[in-house]
Amino acid sequence: MNKKIAYTGCLGVIGIITTEFGIIGILPQIAAHYGISIDKAGILLSAFAMIIALTGPFMTLFTSGFNRKTIMLTAISIFLITGIVSSFAPPFWLLMTVRLLPAFLQPVFISTAIAAAVSSGDKKSEHQLMGIVIGGIAISMVTTVPLATYLAGVFNWRTSFMVQTTVSAAALFGLWRTLPSMPVLAKKTYGSQLQILKKPSFLISGVVNFLMIAAWFSTYSYFADYLGEIKNMDEKMISYMLFLFGVTGIFSNWVAGKMLSRSIPKTAAFFLSGTILIPFALYYSGTNIYINIFVIALWGFLYAPCFLNSGAYVISAAPNTLEFANSLATSFGNLGISTGTIVSGWVIATKGVQMSPWVGMCFGILGLIMIGMRSLMEKRFPNWKPV
Repeated sequence: MNKKIAYTGCLGVIGIITTEFGIIGILPQIAAHYGISIDKAGILLSAFAMIIALTGPFMTLFTSGFNRKTIMLTAISIFLITGIVSSFAPPFWLLMTVRLLPAFLQPVFISTAIAAAVSSGDKKSEHQLMGIVIGGIAISMVTTVPLATYLAGVFNWRTSFMVQTTVSAAALFGLWRTLPSMPVLAKKTYGSQLQILKKPSFLISGVVNFLMIAAWFSTYSYFADYLGEIKNMDEKMISYMLFLFGVTGIFSNWVAGKMLSRSIPKTAAFFLSGTILIPFALYYSGTNIYINIFVIALWGFLYAPCFLNSGAYVISAAPNTLEFANSLATSFGNLGISTGTIVSGWVIATKGVQMSPWVGMCFGILGLIMIGMRSLMEKRFPNWKPV
């Protein structure tokens, strides 16, 4: 099993996720700087995710015949430019514009990196290789994302974008130096890839993906605001909590990768059940710092594999169209990020940030119902099962 491509893809994912989610820890500062409400600042995250959701599958289809290394390098280059412009604190409209540009190639990068990694190994190692690539999400949350938040607290919010720029530059160099040229030798037709949209099990899986990510991001998008307002934590403590969140996430990604090889539906349901547990844990933990440390560690453990679990769940319904299925999984997930952020932002604006975990619980319950529905239908109707 060749893990080099998987680890190289992981490096690129770290750069991408640092840009996409690094903004979460500085939303309160951005809102204060531009004189806007926290829910309006949250558009910087939700709009990014919405672009991915709306364009991801089309961009993946369009680029499916290009050299994979070229596509990945182009995507990271755009993320690098975005970080540079954002670090100069441009007018809000320009900040929003440059935030949207890399979103067009984000799902292309992730789906290409996963496809490249999986194609380098055997069937048995598929989920492990996926876990390595997607593990970049958890790694960024334990390193670059909390570092960006911490430095923003020490200096200012523009420093966060400087960290994002540095990480993107490192990822670009690493990809350029270590990734082999990967031309696509046999391009699949658009029609053959679009056939998966006719499969009921795939469509249900897409809905589960959407609900799973919406459930977690209803609260996580406002992580800094929630801990500051409800748990009375300062910016430095919040950065420590982001670090803790990521540490447990790295471990849980490894655990989830092992569990997925045994049962994808059960693994997805197990971690998604955390969207029901965590709201109660956050509510009853009050402001006790030690209890909250435990709750946030548990939160990170249950949250972190959401991308791995949701991606594996969708791909399990379309194993023969890996890249396109991956791009749809990314789009469904980012639609979930956008919807969860927007809905929770609206609830926060009307009811307060303390309500955001309960919004996530509602999405989570719906997701668990849909997981049960797919499993039930596949038992009753054998033609629903992926082939």
